[in-house]
Amino acid sequence: MSITRRPVKPLISRTSRFWDKVIARSRPEGLRWLRSDGTPNWSQRVSRSRVGGVDAIASKPPIVVHKSSTVMEAVDLIGSHRIRGLPVVEFNKLVGVITAMDIVNYLGGGEYYNIVVKRYEGNVFRALREERVSSIANLSPTAVYASDDVGKVLELMIGRGLGFLPVINEEGFVEGVITEHDMVKLLVERKVGVKASEVMTKTIVSVNVDDSLKKVAETMVRHGFRRLVVLSGDSIEGSVSAKGYVSLYSSRRAFTFLKSTSIDDILSLPASEILERDYLVVQEDVDVGEVAELMMKTGLNWVLVARGNEVTGIVTERDVLTALALEVA
Repeated sequence: MSITRRPVKPLISRTSRFWDKVIARSRPEGLRWLRSDGTPNWSQRVSRSRVGGVDAIASKPPIVVHKSSTVMEAVDLIGSHRIRGLPVVEFNKLVGVITAMDIVNYLGGGEYYNIVVKRYEGNVFRALREERVSSIANLSPTAVYASDDVGKVLELMIGRGLGFLPVINEEGFVEGVITEHDMVKLLVERKVGVKASEVMTKTIVSVNVDDSLKKVAETMVRHGFRRLVVLSGDSIEGSVSAKGYVSLYSSRRAFTFLKSTSIDDILSLPASEILERDYLVVQEDVDVGEVAELMMKTGLNWVLVARGNEVTGIVTERDVLTALALEVA
């Protein structure tokens, strides 16, 4: 197995312009999603007797935010704990979910940004300290019960593209959360008989190291990717993530760049301000089980896939989870 950790130069040839076309991620090729009757075709690798129920694998206690909390409070929790989302509660019961991507949307990336511009005239302090979480949270959340089995989690994560699920009891109280990372860690096997090339996304969405944070946020929201590859010319410099974007605000470092109260001062900063330089590269024929083990060992939730010195795709935790949970066609 070929594993590379930054720096890698040259990683791609100058004739390989894989970042020129940007498309939304499709399902991994070579994997059979449904049986003939339309139901999920789960792999025999997922044994309920071996895995147990949701309650046994949920992360506890959950970190939650109240429906009436400010956006700044949600930013602080997501950024300081480096988590992808929070259950939103009212009277301790689940009423919604807010993710790092929702905050990226609000702070420059999408339609929620209109609130910052129109209601607060771009004043970043007021937009963070006065707006309530309920304005940008998903108030129709998907959750699993503590008594559910892992098959239910897989059905929701893979079938609906969800990477974060609150765990509730019969009364609706939040007892924990489950993420894609938890599921990959649970199901990882050394060999699963699926190559990285079979599950990778061939078109990589990227930004340039000098692109503005506004462009970073807009690209994340437009394509629904929590992480983007960062380029400098023909070299890969690392990546930027939704959690890293939020952490810029939770650490208060964003405010050191202000010349006024305008969020434009922050959004004009280059992507390099939130650049994460570590990354991994594996060859196309590496088994997905080994990719999952690498993710667990390094804490990275994505890897680049290469044929020789040329990058040919990217594999994320969601791709790995799909390979671990579904039959190969």
